[in-house]
Amino acid sequence: MKDPVFDKPLSDLRRRMQEDMAVRRFGEKTQADYIRHVENFVKFLGRSPETATGEDLRRYQVHQVERGVQPPSMNSSTVALRFFFTFTLGRGNLAQQLTRVDYPRKLPRVLSPDDVARLLESAPGPGLKYKAALSVAYGAGLRAMEVVNLKVSDVDSKRMLIRVEQGKDYTIKNWTFTS
Repeated sequence: MKDPVFDKPLSDLRRRMQEDMAVRRFGEKTQADYIRHVENFVKFLGRSPETATGEDLRRYQVHQVERGVQPPSMNSSTVALRFFFTFTLGRGNLAQQLTRVDYPRKLPRVLSPDDVARLLESAPGPGLKYKAALSVAYGAGLRAMEVVNLKVSDVDSKRMLIRVEQGKDYTIKNWTFTS
């Protein structure tokens, strides 16, 4: 059997990890990212990850720093390896040795009311379709696919709520618009 993401023969360990992720309903992209991070660790290690030690994990994180891997990527790798060692290998004690990297996060740019008005006015096409989509996206802080998947029944205008089901986070968002 071949891996649909990497078109390689599936090892028993990879198959087990994919099953563990499927049980937890991880998205395709998350699964591909986790597999990639574990593959990178295995390439570094040069042997089966089942034989890894805490020192191997420490050396791998030092290796990432030396290669200039940025903190968000290191943290993604840490989460993937923690999952792999905890759930697939049943070695959660080893996974605890992986360290997350703290780093300053940039605050999002908040548009002025004039900037928002210009953005909405630049919406393409006739009619209100694109203007409404942009208004909802910006006003409620939704991602593009969350806006695309919205249905009329998801909007509760009396309570000023939008139900977002197929988003990255399952949430109900408050929204307000001022004219």
